[in-house]
Amino acid sequence: MTRFARWTALAACAALLTAGCSGGGSDDHDRGGTAIDWGRCEASGDTPAPGEEWQCGTLRVPLDWSEPDGGTIGLALIRAKATGDDRLGSLLFNFGGPGGSGVSMMPSYATTASKLRERYDLVSWDPRGVAASEGIRCRDDEEIQAAESVDSTPDTPAEEQAYLADAADFGKGCQESAGKLLAHVSTTDTARDMDRIRQALGDDRLNYFGISYGTELGGVYAHLFPKRVGRLTLDAVVDPSADTVGHAENQTRGFQRALDNYLKSTGRDPGQGSREIAELLDRIDAEPLPTSSKGRELTQSLALTGIVLPLYSKDGWPVLTSALEAAEEGDGSELLALADGYNERDASGKYGTTTHSQRAISCLDDKQRMTAAQTEELLPEFERISPVFGSFLGWDTAGWCHDWPVPGQHDSPEVSAPGAAPVLVIGNTGDPATPYEGARRMADELGEGVGIVLTWEGEGHGAYGSGSDCVDSTVNAYLLDGTVPKDGKVCS
Repeated sequence: MTRFARWTALAACAALLTAGCSGGGSDDHDRGGTAIDWGRCEASGDTPAPGEEWQCGTLRVPLDWSEPDGGTIGLALIRAKATGDDRLGSLLFNFGGPGGSGVSMMPSYATTASKLRERYDLVSWDPRGVAASEGIRCRDDEEIQAAESVDSTPDTPAEEQAYLADAADFGKGCQESAGKLLAHVSTTDTARDMDRIRQALGDDRLNYFGISYGTELGGVYAHLFPKRVGRLTLDAVVDPSADTVGHAENQTRGFQRALDNYLKSTGRDPGQGSREIAELLDRIDAEPLPTSSKGRELTQSLALTGIVLPLYSKDGWPVLTSALEAAEEGDGSELLALADGYNERDASGKYGTTTHSQRAISCLDDKQRMTAAQTEELLPEFERISPVFGSFLGWDTAGWCHDWPVPGQHDSPEVSAPGAAPVLVIGNTGDPATPYEGARRMADELGEGVGIVLTWEGEGHGAYGSGSDCVDSTVNAYLLDGTVPKDGKVCS
């Protein structure tokens, strides 16, 4: 739960919510959901409109769920209707982040979910504070590029001061952009939005597919509305029991595990290979590498981001090999291109805002605020876990939410859902961003008979649609036929 794939934003019930925090507190009745006025999807910026089978619409929801009759904000939605006659209802998707745009992602994911579309309308949305749903932008493109020169693993008092000052400046920009919204973009707020979406879609229960951070969101929804749980699938599962530091340690282990597996695939010893990469990063920290991108150098932080991206999928491993070899020869162009892909920077120098929304949501969720001194005490353990990722992810615990304009809400989320229907929880043993251990912990916290674990012995972030017929057929049987697998089933 860090700057890299900060999937695991922590949230439970907001203290100010008048509906209370007990599971089922809002289950006994529905407030009337506003109908969604569906229409043709339009092009957005450089992104063309999706095909004619896609419809887009807006749903108004309360800005502040503790004042449901107060001001509202608009949520952007997208859907494609079921292709078969035996329709089950809608299947709502969240693809992670927090901060990912479901409106943008849903059409590209439709091929993976084509079997599910036979009986479900495929639906997704931009959560509050994201993209077309009152999206938060904290810096302009020039400011984002300028911040790339800030050392994210400070080695001197001056670098530490610059690192923390940059973090505080980012938070100020978010507040100037978002205003009152900044205090109302928590995971709990979005879980309540999901129930309003369910109502507007006309479904008695929520059928849901959450990926990565979307699993945290699904768990929080199940806690708040256990009687409204339909068929919920959680893939690439976060650990709901961990706090900010715990999540950072989990991800450090996850990325190092993925790197070890990558190095083994190339015939290299993981320990020696990791030390060589760490030494490369140290050299880049001392002297950034030239690149073919005019006026830009490859800094240590950008290099690390470039290494992270290909670890999300085994298909990216050959690209990582090429980029590392080029960097060893003194050319940072390939690692910079990978970092730009992760940071949503296009060829014209424009950046996306996923990380802006991500930071706003997760810093409202996360109550823990680490000081630089506390982080420095933890760094030896982070570096023991991973000589490559440890320092960066350790420092991120202090910098990510430093001097944030609004207080965080919780140390860890409440996802217990007694009485809910069985929830399918999928863990991938080689997942770098949401390590496998989180699946069992999510299932345990959902409760006995609720959390059902499916294990895939594979690589990459997420299991469904990643090449396992066993995983895909199990998920399809659950979502389409209601067949609940045996808890602990393993797909190899």
